[in-house]
Amino acid sequence: MFEVGPDSFAAMSGWVLFLTIFLLPFWQEDLAVIGAATASLAGAAPTELIVPTIMAGLVASDAWKYWLGRLGRRYQWAHRFAEKPGVSIAGDLIRKEFLQTMLTARFVPGTRIPTYVAAGFFKADYLRYVLTLIFTAALYVSIVFVLFHALGAVAGEQAKVWLPIGAIALLAAYIVFRWLNHVSKHEGPMTPMTKEFDHPMEGMPGFEGVPYETDEDEDQEKRKDAAE
Repeated sequence: MFEVGPDSFAAMSGWVLFLTIFLLPFWQEDLAVIGAATASLAGAAPTELIVPTIMAGLVASDAWKYWLGRLGRRYQWAHRFAEKPGVSIAGDLIRKEFLQTMLTARFVPGTRIPTYVAAGFFKADYLRYVLTLIFTAALYVSIVFVLFHALGAVAGEQAKVWLPIGAIALLAAYIVFRWLNHVSKHEGPMTPMTKEFDHPMEGMPGFEGVPYETDEDEDQEKRKDAAE
């Protein structure tokens, strides 16, 4: 059976390695970055090729989530994503503090999908959204790779084993901590577990009987923006 873990990343090579690094963010982004850094540290492939591959995977896995939110304003099948817990909170933050919210989403597991869907539903500029994805992904990848290689230079061969395991253990511990913190203190907005923090989105398409948007609505909005 094929498994994706620290050892398997270090053992991969060629197109299988690069395809795995590119596709894994569509399933779990943090594990993908840890796996890519593991492959780089183990010398499974040149780092200068691994980095753009994981970057491309991260951006590709997130760029389309914007359109789930945007289409949620027009179609019932997509609207269910706008109803997910955390979207209304993320929407408030997207409109007030776009860059800070996108940075939070990149580094805090559990906040990404609500944030990216909210960016589309609340009509953040798509080019700005993609450029911010690239920036936050580059920052995240840089930090992880620098840490892996810096610690690996100190610890030697043993780092190839304990660094990935330790990183995955920390990731799992953090997710468990956020869940326990939510259950005990009801804290942690913008996570999938914070339904009680959400608020009604009055006047938004698809909510409380408000009609979905149409092509005519889109055209009117474009004319209004052009006039302004």
